[in-house]
Amino acid sequence: MCAYVKIYFSSLGPPLLITDVKCLLLTALDTWRKDVQPGDIKDTINEAAPDKIKSLVVSEVSREFHPNFSAKWRRYLYIFPLDGDATSISEDEQSSTILENPELKAPQSFDVAKVDKIIRQLEGKMLSYKIFARDTQASRSDGPATECFMYHSRAAVTKLYSADENCKEGTTVMCVELVANRFLRKMVRVLVATTIREAAAGADEDALLNLMDATCRRATAPPAPAEGLCLVDVGYEDFDEQRCFIVD
Repeated sequence: MCAYVKIYFSSLGPPLLITDVKCLLLTALDTWRKDVQPGDIKDTINEAAPDKIKSLVVSEVSREFHPNFSAKWRRYLYIFPLDGDATSISEDEQSSTILENPELKAPQSFDVAKVDKIIRQLEGKMLSYKIFARDTQASRSDGPATECFMYHSRAAVTKLYSADENCKEGTTVMCVELVANRFLRKMVRVLVATTIREAAAGADEDALLNLMDATCRRATAPPAPAEGLCLVDVGYEDFDEQRCFIVD
């Protein structure tokens, strides 16, 4: 039997930033034993370390299945902390100013509603994202290998709450949700940083689309810090927008 396994990990170390780091592991297991069923694998994983690891999905698949190459879409969230003490820079409720972050070197203020308007322009388009990639091999820096179809791209303000019962105040954050058939290396982090930069500068809503034709990657911003990046889900069926967190 060949089985597809989706495993959820909580962080094994101290909490980072707002909440514990979470991640997904997607893998395929192959066994010659016919008496082993998907439910047996799921139970064994969940009993190994209940407070640190949890099996979300275990299902039987064909031997041609590959957890990466068989995927139809990937869903990422980028969580960016906002300065709760700062005042909004527009009348929109989704507007806020950012928490200072030396690594990102971001502008001192931006409108989250503007970020949402700019990044929404990527939805439903097959585009080459080579200008938003970093550290890619020369053979993957041009042509179809750099093209991605963006199913969903939104930004919104929300609050995150700590698992610590003694910490009852939530942290205000901006969440950027991106779903595409594939992503290039560091593409999500560069998209987030560049969108924030363009929103702060008052750029037009087609700012990211205009950057697609740039020839130098310096036209885009350095990647946002890796700590805010979360791989939320990987799908092997057709994409359904109702699975997303940020919907109209």
